[in-house]
Amino acid sequence: MAAAVWSVYCDGSAVPNPGRMGLGAVLVAPDGVTRHTISQATTATGCNNEAELRSLMLALAALRTHGASSLRIHSDSSVLVEQLANGRPAAPIARLAPLFDEARRLLQHFAPVELRWIPRHRNGEADALARQALGLAPKAAPKPRRKRR
Repeated sequence: MAAAVWSVYCDGSAVPNPGRMGLGAVLVAPDGVTRHTISQATTATGCNNEAELRSLMLALAALRTHGASSLRIHSDSSVLVEQLANGRPAAPIARLAPLFDEARRLLQHFAPVELRWIPRHRNGEADALARQALGLAPKAAPKPRRKRR
């Protein structure tokens, strides 16, 4: 029998970039119910990529307490997905290399793990949680595009 898959949506914000970091994550149990959300500001300053990574690491720690084993991670950060997917990271951002190594160690507690890049508009709840941690309002929804004739 296949392991029950938890879904993770994570996002981070830095204001300004680099600046204060807000972390947001949504943990959805295999039954489709949101079991945990994270909205946390850090005391350290960093860039958006660091905030994205730190939000994933917080989510992984929370997932261990929920007994999760199989994960599907969704992020709108192509840097995060490229660094952690496929076991062959792209050229790392030198300053963040130790954090990516730590995230890889945390991911070893779960199997299987699937990392998926998603467009920003499909990661709105995690983004809103990251912005909320910094005292910012959620971003406005994009206006629908008109089809040209």
